[in-house]
Amino acid sequence: QVQLVESGGGLVQPGGSLRLSCAASGSIFAINAVGWYRQVPGKERELVASITSGGSANYADSVKGRFTISRDNAKNTVYLQMYSLKPEDTAVYYCNADVSGWSTSESGNYWGQGTLVTVSS
Repeated sequence: QVQLVESGGGLVQPGGSLRLSCAASGSIFAINAVGWYRQVPGKERELVASITSGGSANYADSVKGRFTISRDNAKNTVYLQMYSLKPEDTAVYYCNADVSGWSTSESGNYWGQGTLVTVSS
């Protein structure tokens, strides 16, 4: 069973930094595109950043220049480095990955459980 586990969330002051990790485990042949999403209560989940298997990244306008997505394929892990955090970045952050498993039953699209980021003084 493929699982995605996010970590690295927490409380940070405005202007601070955090690095989120999304670690995939299970019978994984390859992790393809990965996205980091965030959601606040009462709002739809929004895509913050994404990265292809080849390392090409895209960002939402609201985080461009402040967030960096990267991946370590050897560790099956994707990171979201967040700088210059603002109160409006407060949300639960989720990773989503398209996974190719060693069996067809393991292949598919997966979500992590989320990690809370709170930006507040």
